[in-house]
Amino acid sequence: MLDLLPDLFDSYPNQLTLLPIPLTSFGAKSVFFGQVVTVRCFEDNSKVKELLNQDGTGRVLVVDGGGSTQKALMGDLIAESAVANGWQGVVINGAIRDVGAIAQMPLGVKALCMVPIKTERKGLGDINVTLELENTIIKPDMWIYADGNGIAVSDTELAITCDMG
Repeated sequence: MLDLLPDLFDSYPNQLTLLPIPLTSFGAKSVFFGQVVTVRCFEDNSKVKELLNQDGTGRVLVVDGGGSTQKALMGDLIAESAVANGWQGVVINGAIRDVGAIAQMPLGVKALCMVPIKTERKGLGDINVTLELENTIIKPDMWIYADGNGIAVSDTELAITCDMG
């Protein structure tokens, strides 16, 4: 399946909200969805690393990095942890690095941009908080659906009726 969102918006127009942020796809998995886990951090990826080192089966990490493009909130080592721990994807309102390696990983990754500079880990950030990205509210346990058409959020899990093959 290459396109998920058009079918979902056709079937569930009142249950989905399109996230109006121009994020770029970086992972090898172009279509992904799952239950939301959130983190808010600014130029410190300590909490991102902590979460992606935990079981993420069926989940998507949504990171509000404040839109910073100065330091990467995820690189190849943290992305490898996400894959190893079963995460479906990572959505970052901020930057990532090691994009060549991440492009080869079976992980959905959407971010604002890439930058080669790592963060300093100071242990800062908030986990499982309500985020507001471009006037769109994203809460823990909501659902994220992403493909090349964009990213949508829903309060509940939606039945996928299109061909997932």
